[in-house]
Amino acid sequence: MIKAAWIGLGVMGFPMAGHLKTRGGHEVVVYNRTRAKAEAWVAQFGGTLAAAPAEAAHGADLVFTCVGNDDDLRSMTLGPEGTFASLAPGAVFVDHTTASATIARELHAAAKARGAGALDAPVSGGQSGAENGTLTIMVGGEDKDFTKAKSAIESYARAVNLIGPAGSGQLTKMVNQICVAGLVEGLAEGLHFAARARLDIEKVIDTISKGAAQSWQMDNRWRTMIDGKFDHGFAVDWMRKDLAICFAEARKNGASLPVAALVDQFYAEIQEMGGGRFDTSSLIARLERK
Repeated sequence: MIKAAWIGLGVMGFPMAGHLKTRGGHEVVVYNRTRAKAEAWVAQFGGTLAAAPAEAAHGADLVFTCVGNDDDLRSMTLGPEGTFASLAPGAVFVDHTTASATIARELHAAAKARGAGALDAPVSGGQSGAENGTLTIMVGGEDKDFTKAKSAIESYARAVNLIGPAGSGQLTKMVNQICVAGLVEGLAEGLHFAARARLDIEKVIDTISKGAAQSWQMDNRWRTMIDGKFDHGFAVDWMRKDLAICFAEARKNGASLPVAALVDQFYAEIQEMGGGRFDTSSLIARLERK
């Protein structure tokens, strides 16, 4: 058993921290800006509630964050009451926020200066993956820090891999989101076409899902997409935030992302339709409205 601090109890962090406590059997101290969420977490899982990130991180072997963006992350870590104010030498900071590679490298350097380690470890699998403890986690950082943290992370993940040095986890998450954007749009267009062609969509999917068109999105989202059910957790608003990170990095490294940019425009249309909180499979909704 290790002592862990968990900062950020949103739709992802709440169940992830719960698995760390129940499946992992670790001592967990939590902090959330909205205190009521932290109180609800403690009521459900036990553990301890802290009044500030620095208090939560005091004496912790592992310090986890799962917050909104780069600015939130800096505030929760480098702010006057941030976790790094009490990050102990030898501790490892693990960030599950989807953020920039720049902030990942910045926090890695700040942790090293304190004699601690840091891992950027964004996740894939959405709200259902967090709730079921089946997330895929891509990690950037040093091997020794990864070794310290891996078993704890596995309490809420089905796969966790060290990709490379600091920033590599965030860069890999960008690859993930670029791929997902194209896959969801392709599936939306295929389903839309099948409906207009008056095909038996169930038979179509049963057939093509056994061939080259198969994907996780097809296996898990085709039926809810044609039923107009877009409540699977990972919101369009969040996807657009993630894609903005991808585009900013692409401007730095010279990558061309024409399909991702187009799909981002389609997601903007979904927002204009009032679907900012729909999940990402809602791309089909803009096709069906025409």
